[in-house]
Amino acid sequence: MESQPLGAVLREVIERLAPIDRTPCSAGEREAAEWLARRLRAVSGFEVELEDEPSWGTFPPTSFALGSLGVLAAALSLRGRRRMGALLAALSFAGIVDEAQNGPRILRRLIRRRRTTVNVVARAGAGEATLVVIAHHDAPQTGVIFDQSLFKRIYELAPQVIERGRTPPPQWWLGLAGPAGTVAAALTRRPAFARSALALGALATALVGDVWRHETVPGASDNLSGVAALVGLAELFDERSVDGLRVLLVSCGAEETLQDGIRAFVARHRDELDPQTTCFVNIDTVGSQHLVMLEAEGPVWMESYSGPWLRDEAEAEAQELGIELRRGYRARASTDSIIPSRAGYPIVTLVSMSDWGPPANYHLPSDIPENVVYATVDDATRLTFALGRRIAQTRAAPR
Repeated sequence: MESQPLGAVLREVIERLAPIDRTPCSAGEREAAEWLARRLRAVSGFEVELEDEPSWGTFPPTSFALGSLGVLAAALSLRGRRRMGALLAALSFAGIVDEAQNGPRILRRLIRRRRTTVNVVARAGAGEATLVVIAHHDAPQTGVIFDQSLFKRIYELAPQVIERGRTPPPQWWLGLAGPAGTVAAALTRRPAFARSALALGALATALVGDVWRHETVPGASDNLSGVAALVGLAELFDERSVDGLRVLLVSCGAEETLQDGIRAFVARHRDELDPQTTCFVNIDTVGSQHLVMLEAEGPVWMESYSGPWLRDEAEAEAQELGIELRRGYRARASTDSIIPSRAGYPIVTLVSMSDWGPPANYHLPSDIPENVVYATVDDATRLTFALGRRIAQTRAAPR
């Protein structure tokens, strides 16, 4: 296949896949994966496989059940059954942490029907160093909790507040506040805690239920921007082969279930990917105005990513390319990066942000191809290619 200019490749992928309903584990998710596999196979030098993996579907049903359990616990406490209320609240609290913080997912596996997602894995090259670039081709649901009106208003009134912010508010803490209040009510015998727990739990559960009832959005930036970057990278590596570097371009399914796809990929390929010679780059939602490199993530508590030296290398490459790359940011949403990071792989996480803070159109119906800032997607693609070239030259730099 004759190569196209990078910008045309990025637009081709996003505009082709955005109209498909890519709900995790759906027929549309598989359709997108199959198209992407065909597109990557059209690039000479890449071998492409589709890997079916287990998943348990979108996260709202489990989170709604856990929130409802917390509401029941608060109601029991108010009726004088403090011990039973505290026990159910503790179970609700532990279950929410397990879901949000990427734990073993005990409840999900017990109560949810096992389904199937699909990962796309493209390979090329050989050498001592390995670069794994990941993205995800499924798309999220929307809901009122993702409305950005408040952020935009703050930016209009006090832009310096947004500019100084490096870590967004912890949304999952709202879900934990209810169960925590019920336990506090049992320990202190103060009904006010239980009343607050009931109100906060009901609010958090209603917000999750609102997401559950809504449609899946087009997801042009989240995360077809990353998928497009994978295809763009395939074209770049085909045109300008990098000696001494093995490349894996991986588009995961079921990221919006809270990381089912990447969990399966790392579990399947751990033996062939040595953490001493393998580096990861995660390209996720890079369709907003400003390219950002995350340092850590944590819905409940923060976890720093492995391999800070690799982030320094990425920053140096960005400076050489004249790409503005913002650093020092931490995410309150979970991303696919945390799974390889916990496995000991150095990782760079590239995202983007709007002028008013969060990624523009994040989890909103307005996340369509026309609203993607393609210059940022282009920057993320070129930066990742340059970082791969640097990794090959240093043969997986010092730890």
